[in-house]
Amino acid sequence: MNSPQASTRPNGQHRRYQARRHTRGIALSHYENFTVVSLALPRHLRQDFYNIYAFCRHADDLADEIADKNESLRLLDELRREVGRMYQQGAEGVDHPILVALADTVQKFDIPADPFLALIDAFEQDQRVGRYETYEQLRDYCRRSADPVGHLVLYLCGYRDANRQRLADFTCTALQLTNFWQDVVPDLGRGRIYLPLEDLERFGVREEEIIQRRVSENFLQLMKFEVERAEELFVKGEALLPLVEGRLRTDVALYGRGGRAILDRIRGVGYDVLSQRPTLNKWAKLGLFAQALWRVVV
Repeated sequence: MNSPQASTRPNGQHRRYQARRHTRGIALSHYENFTVVSLALPRHLRQDFYNIYAFCRHADDLADEIADKNESLRLLDELRREVGRMYQQGAEGVDHPILVALADTVQKFDIPADPFLALIDAFEQDQRVGRYETYEQLRDYCRRSADPVGHLVLYLCGYRDANRQRLADFTCTALQLTNFWQDVVPDLGRGRIYLPLEDLERFGVREEEIIQRRVSENFLQLMKFEVERAEELFVKGEALLPLVEGRLRTDVALYGRGGRAILDRIRGVGYDVLSQRPTLNKWAKLGLFAQALWRVVV
């Protein structure tokens, strides 16, 4: 991880201020299928959401945006070590602005290191594994690449129980799967096919067809199956909403609604994700926010 270049470290208060600006800029500038922080989220929580998101985005970028896999692994390992220093020494023990900002959030909400380390482990796996034989193997990956994010959100909301975490896992895994089905072509460029090989065999789709971006009826049926599988997880995850306090519920609801909206986009293009990448524009996201807010109000 590259540290900010400076001959002398600025004082602690200024470092924290600059770090918070940095994470807020990351959270507000990246495209996601869902709104990271909505206007319904209590103001006192917004910066902490930005800090958590910035860490997740940064770790994911180290896995996806570094062309050299060995360099990616080196940077992820360095990130792991800096997370360790953050837990040992707080903001004063780290240099990267994301970790400086995150240190305060970790301390404020007493967040354990496990979710952050699980994410790093999953992103390291991305450098070593480009295919998954079974759906269960893919789910195991999601337990480390996606589910920890839900746990982190729950910590920020003041919830630490296993039941809420289990329900959040449904939505987080569904969001991860949705992203995979949305990004079949971009992931090809990274040498990865997340569609389980057992599903390819079941529907008579050869890996070469996907690599060559050849759309067949078998492939469309495969994608229909995967979309419905993710949809089922979103439905299960909705059981979390009544267990979350009202204003926070709007943001939590948006995560699932954003993912399901992408599934609808995939259906709308006839499941042909090899020819185009379905996305949500800002107006669609505003519509989702209005729906989620209305659900809380009524």
